[in-house]
Amino acid sequence: MEKESSGKSLVIVESPGKVKTISKFLGKDFLVRASIGHVRDLPAKGLGVDVKNDFEPVYEILEAKEKVVKELKELAKRANKIYLAPDPDREGEAIAWHLSEILEKPDKTVRIECNEITKDAVKSAIKHPRKINMDLVAAQQARRILDRLVGYKISPLLWRKVGGKSAGRVQSVALRLVMEREKEVNSFIQEEYWSIHADLQKDNISFSANLYKWDGKTIITPKGKESKTTLIIKDKQSADKILDDLKESKFTVSNLEEKQTQKNPLPPFITSTLQRACANLLGYTVKKVMKIAQELYEGIEIGEEGPVGLITYMRTDSTRISNEAREESRDYILKTFGSEYYPPEPRIFKSKKKNIQDAHEAIRPTSVLRTPSQMKQYLSLEQFRIYKVIWERFLASQMAAAKLSTNTVEIKAGRGLFHTSATKVLFDGFLRAFDAGDEVIEEEDKEIEKDQILDEIISSLPDLKIKDALKLILLNPKQHFTEPPSRFNEASLVKKLEELGIGRPSTYASTISTIIDRKYVHKIDKKALAPTKLGEIVTELLVNHFPRYVDYDFTAQMELNLDEIEEAKQKWKKMLSNFYGDFTEVLKKAQTDIQKVEIKSDYNCPKCSKPMLLRGGRFGPFLGCSDYPECKTVLNISKDGVPFPKDRESEEKCPKCGTAMTIKHGPYGEYLQCSNELCKHRMTLLKTIGVKCPKEGCEGEVIEKRSRRGKTFYGCSMWSKTKCDSAFWARPVPVKCPECNSLLTIKSTVKSTQVICSNKECKFRREATEEEIKKYLVI
Repeated sequence: MEKESSGKSLVIVESPGKVKTISKFLGKDFLVRASIGHVRDLPAKGLGVDVKNDFEPVYEILEAKEKVVKELKELAKRANKIYLAPDPDREGEAIAWHLSEILEKPDKTVRIECNEITKDAVKSAIKHPRKINMDLVAAQQARRILDRLVGYKISPLLWRKVGGKSAGRVQSVALRLVMEREKEVNSFIQEEYWSIHADLQKDNISFSANLYKWDGKTIITPKGKESKTTLIIKDKQSADKILDDLKESKFTVSNLEEKQTQKNPLPPFITSTLQRACANLLGYTVKKVMKIAQELYEGIEIGEEGPVGLITYMRTDSTRISNEAREESRDYILKTFGSEYYPPEPRIFKSKKKNIQDAHEAIRPTSVLRTPSQMKQYLSLEQFRIYKVIWERFLASQMAAAKLSTNTVEIKAGRGLFHTSATKVLFDGFLRAFDAGDEVIEEEDKEIEKDQILDEIISSLPDLKIKDALKLILLNPKQHFTEPPSRFNEASLVKKLEELGIGRPSTYASTISTIIDRKYVHKIDKKALAPTKLGEIVTELLVNHFPRYVDYDFTAQMELNLDEIEEAKQKWKKMLSNFYGDFTEVLKKAQTDIQKVEIKSDYNCPKCSKPMLLRGGRFGPFLGCSDYPECKTVLNISKDGVPFPKDRESEEKCPKCGTAMTIKHGPYGEYLQCSNELCKHRMTLLKTIGVKCPKEGCEGEVIEKRSRRGKTFYGCSMWSKTKCDSAFWARPVPVKCPECNSLLTIKSTVKSTQVICSNKECKFRREATEEEIKKYLVI
C-alpha cells in the first residue's frame, strides 16, 4: 500500500461522485476517498437480529465492500485525522458510525456534513467537526431492523403461497394505495350531465358565458349533492327544455364586480415537490429525478472553475433557506429586475407539517448567480432541465407577488343566470423568474405552462355596464360524463404518501421502485400505476392476515416513532420491543391461516376442467390444477394473471438434435425450446423489425430483445455467434440520417415522438410524422 496518507487527513465521503470535487477544494493535505454507500449491514441470509438479546443487530462487512474497507483501514492508520463525510441524513450518519466502528480510531475520527458541495461549505465543515449523532444512528438502526423483522417473517408465507416476496413494510402500504384506487376505478359508475354555454357579443367583441343558475338553483355536476337549492342537468331532454326557454330570452348584464388579488409564489422545493414537479412537467420517474439531482449536488465540471455542486442536498422536507442564500437572491432580484420585484419583507415559508426534520435547507441552487443559461453548456439535457426547474422555483419564491385584476360579469336571461370572468396582470412579480412559454407553476399540484396561464389571465371582455343588452350569437349545450378517479402516477402517489405521513424524503423513490421492480405494480401508457395480478393477491393476503401492518395510520405512527428516536424522545429498542410483541402473535395465527387459503383463478384446467389455483414457484406465480397431485397441469401466467397462449410449433429445427422447436412463453416473453424431451435445448426467439444491422460487414438483423429487468431494447441477431454489439434503446427505423448516414431511431416521450440519430455525436432530431408513428410504434 502506498504511503500517500502519511501526514495527511483522510476524508471519507459516501459517493465517488464527490471525491474529485472535494479533493479540489481541500488541496494536497487531504486525501479524499469514498465508501461507495454502506460498508456494513445485516447479513443477506438469516434474520441478523438477536431478538432475545434486546434486538441486538449482527452486522457484517458487505462482500462487495471488503476491498474498499481494507484500503480505508490502511489509509486510516497513517492519517493525522479522519473526517467522516457521508450524506447529511440518517443513512449518512449510520454509514459514518459503521466506518468509525470498523476503522477503530476514535481519538482522531470526527464527523462533518455538507449541505452543499461548494468550497466555502466544505472548508466550513472541516473547521466545525462534531461527534457522530447516535440518536440519528439509532433511528436508522430501528428502521433497518423493523424492515428486516417484517420482511423476513412475512416473505416466506407469501413465497410459499404465491411465489412473491413481501413488498416491504412501507412499500406494502404504497401497494395497498394503488390497489384500493384500482378498485375505485373498476367500481365506478358513469353518470351523464350537461352544461350550457352562451356565445355573446357587445360592440363587435365576442365572449362566452356559462349558465350557473336556473330558477334560482345553482347548477352542479353529479359530484355535488342535489338539493332544494341545486340542480343537475341530467340528460339532453332537460337541457333542451332550458334551451327552448333561453332562445326566447333577452340577455342583459345584471351585475359587475371587479376584484384585485395577489398571487404569491410557492416555497422552494422539498424532495416530494421536486419529484412531483419533474414527474408532471418532464415525465421523469422519481428514481430518475433523484439520480440527476444527486449528480447536481455532488459536483459538475464548470469550465475553468472545475467541479462544483450546483444544488443543495436533495433529501429534505424543510422549506428553510440560509440567510446567505436569501441575501444573494435579494441582490440578484434588485439588480436584474428592480426594487419593485422584491417583497417588502423577506419571504419565510412555514411548513404545514408538524414532523419536519429541519436540519437541512430547501432544495435550491448553491448560487443563484449560476443561471440556467450560463450552466447549460456544462450540463446534459436532463441535468439542465432539472437545474432550471430548481433555479426558477427558488428565485420565484423570493420575489414579490403578482398583482391581478379580475372582472366578473353576471348576465340575466329569462329564468337563468350566466356568468363569466376575465383576469389581467397588473404586475407580473415572481412570474418574471420564468422564461415565457417554458415555465411551470404548481397550483394545487397541477402543473400548468406559464404561457397558457397568461393567455387565460389576459382574456378580455368588452366594456360592459349594468343593464347593457347583449347579442346572443349561439347557445352551446355540452354533454359530459363523470370520470372515474385517476389512477395514481408516481407524482400523485408521492403526494398521497406525504399527506398520510408515510415514508420520508429518502424513501419515496425506493418505495415506488420496489413495488414496480417486484412486479406488484405495472405502468399503463408508461405513466399510470396499476396493480398486477400478483400485486392484487399479495395485497389481499396482507390486508386479511396482517391488517394492522398495512394500516395507513399505524405506518404513519411508526414513522413518527422513528422521528422521536432521532430527537431522543424515545428509546429505539423499547420501540422495537413494543412492536414485536404484537407482531409475533399475529404472525403465529397467519402462519396457520394462510396455509388454508386457496386462491382461485377465473380459469379451469384445460385437461380435467377443474378450477385452476394460483400457486407460487421459483420463478413467480403460476396456475396449477386444484386436483393436484392427480392432475399436474400447470400454466404460466402474465403479470395480469392471464394464462399465456398455448405452445405452438416453429419452423426452426433444434441445432443440437435436429428435432422441431416449440415456441413457448416465459417471464421474459417468447422463447424456443426443443420438443425432444431428452434434449429440451432453449433458444431466444428472434423478433425482427425489418432493419439490417448497421455494423459494417455484419449480416445480422436488428431484433427486439429484453433485458434481465424486462426492459425492451434492440440488438443484433448475430450477438450469440459473432458478438456483434450493435444495440439501441430506441427503436431503429430503416432510414439513414441525412447528416451523418447513421441509422435513425424513433422515440416517444411524454411531450412528443421524435426521430433521432443513433450516432451520439450527431445532434440530428426532428418530430416524427403521423405515418412514422403508425408504422413503427402502433402495434
